Amino acid sequence: MRLLIVEDEKRLALSLAKGLTAEGYAVDVVHDGREGLDRATTEPYDLVILDIMLPGLNGYRVCAALRAAGHDVPILMLTAKDGEYDEAEGLDTGADDYLTKPFSYVVLVARVKALLRRRRTAGASPVHVHGDLKVDTAARRVWLGEEEAELTAKEFSVLEHLVLRAGEVVSKADILEHVWDFAYEGDPNIVEVYVSALRRKLRADLIRTVRGAGYRLETAP
Repeated sequence: MRLLIVEDEKRLALSLAKGLTAEGYAVDVVHDGREGLDRATTEPYDLVILDIMLPGLNGYRVCAALRAAGHDVPILMLTAKDGEYDEAEGLDTGADDYLTKPFSYVVLVARVKALLRRRRTAGASPVHVHGDLKVDTAARRVWLGEEEAELTAKEFSVLEHLVLRAGEVVSKADILEHVWDFAYEGDPNIVEVYVSALRRKLRADLIRTVRGAGYRLETAP
């Protein structure tokens, strides 16, 4: 799951990004409304956390522009304002939920998970079965046969991205972009480390390396 935070309070934005990254999400952060709109329209995000009082373009206008362009990404609005009018205005522009500052981080995570869950249940089933592998993307649980596998947040995110494209070759760059974030500048071989961990915990032949191209989750015959 890849999230975009559009928040001009840099300490708050980075704090949220750090916490959500620890939850297993890939998180990008921008501090300007126009840049947020550009990023949200050109990159595939699963959810946008959008402040209202932004330089360049306020959150209402960003949200309205996204909806007018046909983007249905869930939007959680943040604001220091208070009052029914502000909330109504935010929801009228197409936001899915609204959180007034100051807020509890635990509450924010709960809202994020609820919006992502709502998006999943509106579409395909969150449970993916490939032979003896079963992955529940909503509960973030994995079984191999009758036994449940214990995965770290990042291990699960790598597996989830491969499961959602089972049978396709997924490049290392694609995994980095969706599981880490847009601005990741570390060693790209980190992907190999996590794929190796998944092979050890699940089954060696489950994820095949396609030389020069990436990785493929083998589907059941």
